[in-house]
Amino acid sequence: MENQKINLEKGYVLVYDFGEIKVHNYNTCDYISDQVILLEKNKKIVVIESPAFYDNNIELENYIKSLEVTLDGVLLSYHMGGGTFASNAKKYATHNADLYGHVGGGKALVDNFTKTFGEPFDNNIHRVTDYIGEGKLTLADIEMNIIPTNEGYDIEIPEINSIYTHMLGSESHSIIAGVEHANTMINTLKGYIAKNYNLILTSHYIPEDIKAVTAKISYIETLLNIASDSNSALEMIEKVKIEYPEYSGLNYLEMTANYFFEEVK
Repeated sequence: MENQKINLEKGYVLVYDFGEIKVHNYNTCDYISDQVILLEKNKKIVVIESPAFYDNNIELENYIKSLEVTLDGVLLSYHMGGGTFASNAKKYATHNADLYGHVGGGKALVDNFTKTFGEPFDNNIHRVTDYIGEGKLTLADIEMNIIPTNEGYDIEIPEINSIYTHMLGSESHSIIAGVEHANTMINTLKGYIAKNYNLILTSHYIPEDIKAVTAKISYIETLLNIASDSNSALEMIEKVKIEYPEYSGLNYLEMTANYFFEEVK
């Protein structure tokens, strides 16, 4: 689906050309498979999310310089770590996303990653310079729609009929925090199908088309069935692994199973 692939020293960039807007999807190739999205229009760039490792910070900053564009800001939703990236740029977030990144689950993840990965991991938390709310926001001459979620926010880009959300991945497990969250996700994904988005952008998987959404709905429905037929998180994990033997993100599956069986206790 991409128009161009640009290999960098560590990661690579997939470029999607929509005419006036280009999407640069930076695959960090780091230990946690982060993706960072750059939207370009009129020689301006807005970045969605941040890399998390120092070498990726430098690599992405150099890539942006090579484009000879103006960096109009960084939208931070679910990934507040990597705080030395684009240190002079404006950083945009909702109050809820800022809270999640500084004292909530996002900060807990940063603390865990610091213990796991050590010095290569940039555990500095971004300082938000501009708070945003639900609704329309224009950066880099691109009108976006901010959609708040429990932890952060999604970003709709109407001009190219695309959306950024935290996790999807047609062949990857996702973090699903129990039955209620699963049903909410299914309803959200059905909304994506109704809008027939051209491109689904996420933090943990390369961009995909609407077929990935259909696959993820089926995956969540299967998870719900397996969970109801399981007596423990471990049993659920093993059954899901049999059903989806090639899926990546086993740590996400383990988190999901624990969420489901915390509800039962």
